Amino acid sequence: MTNRISRVTTRTGDSGSTGLADGTRVAKTDSRIVALGTVDELNSFLGLLVTELNDASGQKPLCARIQQELFDLGANLATVGATPLPEMDHLDSAVADMNGKLPPLKEFVLPGGTRAAALAHVCRTICRRAERLLWELNEQPADGARYLNRLSDVFFVMARTLNAGHHEPQWHGSRKPQDGGKAEDAGKAEDAGRADT
Repeated sequence: MTNRISRVTTRTGDSGSTGLADGTRVAKTDSRIVALGTVDELNSFLGLLVTELNDASGQKPLCARIQQELFDLGANLATVGATPLPEMDHLDSAVADMNGKLPPLKEFVLPGGTRAAALAHVCRTICRRAERLLWELNEQPADGARYLNRLSDVFFVMARTLNAGHHEPQWHGSRKPQDGGKAEDAGKAEDAGRADT
């Protein structure tokens, strides 16, 4: 097997540009590079989440697979579609399996609880940001963005799962009860704020 990386410092990026897999030079602020970097950021935070998981959580194999898939997605971006995208069917199965073991969600969930659950929420929000960036690329097929859409759901139910048996922070509104229920109405109107669909 040949070495993937022989030199770490190349100085080729000192001018503010970077290279795609085919050798094309683009600005480091190019939308493709920003999206690729955000996927890398997500993978890094997922790695941090894994360090907080114990074997009993049952989440390590799923997270290990997702880390491989996120690298595949980054490779797809770097090769401008030449590298296959990860499959997403297993993400739907993971959501259904975890969600089926959770109590009904009666209020909006706030990030927090255990450290692992809080990190899962961090992964969820970075995942959403990466998804938006991929939609901005406006590529067809858009399976990369769809994969991230499914993945953000995984992180949401994973956070709830990791908080099982612990206090799960929920949104009750910052206003006093005598506001006539306006806080609750505002929450319904801002359902997209949690963005877990």
